[in-house]
Amino acid sequence: MSAWKRLRLWGRQRRYLIRRNPKLYRTYRIGVGIVGAIVLAGGIVAIPYPGPGWLIVFLGLGILASEFAWAHRLLTFARGKYDAWIDWIGRQHWSVQTAVWLGTAAIVVATLWLLGALGLIAGWVNIDAGWLDSPIFS
Repeated sequence: MSAWKRLRLWGRQRRYLIRRNPKLYRTYRIGVGIVGAIVLAGGIVAIPYPGPGWLIVFLGLGILASEFAWAHRLLTFARGKYDAWIDWIGRQHWSVQTAVWLGTAAIVVATLWLLGALGLIAGWVNIDAGWLDSPIFS
């Protein structure tokens, strides 16, 4: 038996033990819900930034889907829509693809400005540009 199969079997046995005890099972589901929600929220925040934003979203939904049927349905729906979006973008003219990338870049710059990161970086290089300071955290 492979190591992966042994690990899956071990995890399945532990889950059955947890499900037998109602209080432990309720605590486990709450824990899964909290961890999944935190990972999902982090992924949603990370979507417009370079990096694995969508991967984190799908990971959070996968964590939630391990215990909640609604999250499994949402994960299936979201993966289908994501794949359709990627296929659609891939079929578009380079100008449409460029517009999408520029829009994404604008969202990134705007959120960095709102969070004060641009003003912080300007301070590091001794640029005194007050317009780079965050309007929220001034």
